[in-house]
Amino acid sequence: MEVFIIIALILVVLILLVSRIRIVPQAKAYVIERLGAYYATWETGLHFLVPFIDRVARRTNLKEMVVDFPPQPVITKDNVTMQIDNVVFYQVTDPKLFAYGVENPMSAIENLTATTLRNIIGEMELDHTLTSRDIINSKITSILDVATDKWGIKVNRVELKNIIPPAEIQDAMEKQMKAERQRRESILRAEGEKHSQILVAEGQKESQILKAQGEKEAAILHADAVREQKIREATGEAEAIELIQKATADGIRMLKEAGADQSVLALKSLEALAKVADGNATKIIIPSELQSLAGLAASAKELFKD
Repeated sequence: MEVFIIIALILVVLILLVSRIRIVPQAKAYVIERLGAYYATWETGLHFLVPFIDRVARRTNLKEMVVDFPPQPVITKDNVTMQIDNVVFYQVTDPKLFAYGVENPMSAIENLTATTLRNIIGEMELDHTLTSRDIINSKITSILDVATDKWGIKVNRVELKNIIPPAEIQDAMEKQMKAERQRRESILRAEGEKHSQILVAEGQKESQILKAQGEKEAAILHADAVREQKIREATGEAEAIELIQKATADGIRMLKEAGADQSVLALKSLEALAKVADGNATKIIIPSELQSLAGLAASAKELFKD
């Protein structure tokens, strides 16, 4: 009987000891209290709790966490009330401070985010708020990171998820955007028409310039052709005169070489005078030598009569 009692006690002790073994998984941390006071922070691995003395006060997740807070009402500098909801990315860096620093960390972060957001938006006007998300995110992240450091929390990033202005403001913004789009459309249409007219005018101008250049080149070519024709005609006349003069000179030279006397030359002159007289000229110029020859012929005639 006593043996069974001893065996039972041993089994109970073994079960108790096994039940006090704790395995801390990856990216987790356990805050351990001994007799109600902080004792240690267990990280990944195998650990043993002293029975009836130690206990796991808090199991902490060391991964980066994301929490989405509901929309918060905020008032801008120009007294416009709108709803803004944001997303906070945080990570526990000190499990002890996270366990003992604040009673409800998520509620504390939410309230701190709301008050910080109201302070920042209260210094900005509506238009500036809608176009300055990056600035607002940076300011909130910086403020929250400093405030949550004593809680063992590091705020990595804060993003504004939605900015919802009042319905009348949204309607006015839509009308403004529609008017802006219409204005841009009118400007683009006017610029297109202006560009088209400029192209047409430039085309007409280019056409007139090309036409004038064509007429000018045609006139230049015609003038060059006329000048070339006149030059050729003058050259032909000059060559003809030169050939005639050369032929006359050659004839005289041949007569001289043949030993022709003054009577032969006079006879040739009379023949040339006869040819001239057969023409249509109204005036005949007789050289003085021919006049002397005519006088000689008259004297000879008289002599023969006697």
